[in-house]
Amino acid sequence: MRQPPAPKAALPAAISVVIPARNEEELLPRCLASVRRAREQLAAVEPAVRVSVTVVLDECDDGSAAAVAASPGAKALRVEAGSAGAARALGARIALEEPFPPAGLWLANTDADSVVPANWLVHQAALAAAGVELMAGTVEPDPADLDQARLAVWLSTHELADGHSHVFGANLGIRGDLYLRSGGFQPLAHGEDRALVAAAKRLGAVWRATDGCRVRTSGRLHGRARGGFADYLRSETA
Repeated sequence: MRQPPAPKAALPAAISVVIPARNEEELLPRCLASVRRAREQLAAVEPAVRVSVTVVLDECDDGSAAAVAASPGAKALRVEAGSAGAARALGARIALEEPFPPAGLWLANTDADSVVPANWLVHQAALAAAGVELMAGTVEPDPADLDQARLAVWLSTHELADGHSHVFGANLGIRGDLYLRSGGFQPLAHGEDRALVAAAKRLGAVWRATDGCRVRTSGRLHGRARGGFADYLRSETA
């Protein structure tokens, strides 16, 4: 699908990082450490952009809350959402309560079992400043979690390049006003990311499919949500 040309815009006044988590005490610390590095890189080049990090602890009964408490600048939101879509939506709702107009707020979404690159927020801020309203980023499974055969199958069927056709909640950015106009994340067990992107595109959103800030996510084959990335990975590499 052709990506619409982007009008010149301005840097977002704020970026809100939203991370849903369900019993991710083992992997959440490395996710938050990577987000912290991304915040530091953004602060070094664009110090005026305010960044917040909200971890939506959905039905967690492990040490995930302690992991958030140990991460400077991150805050926890305890919920009983029951699905990734509902958890993301609650995190976005909190973000949109910030004292910024929705058009000046960028929602940067990832997952608790993922590691974002250091340029993750810099890249999204640059896209927003160029007039992009929606970013679909690439994701690759952690090769440490997969045997070589499964990893080879994944790489052979997924284009890790600009203009790719994939949508992953672990690497998805959207401007606040477009998020609202698109109806937000739906309370789905899975596929809430694809549903949001499809709705935004139907509205004629200015979007980019980019490989400029690739996220590495867990390559586990049995995840927290039925129909989520782990099930997708297992079916794609079987």
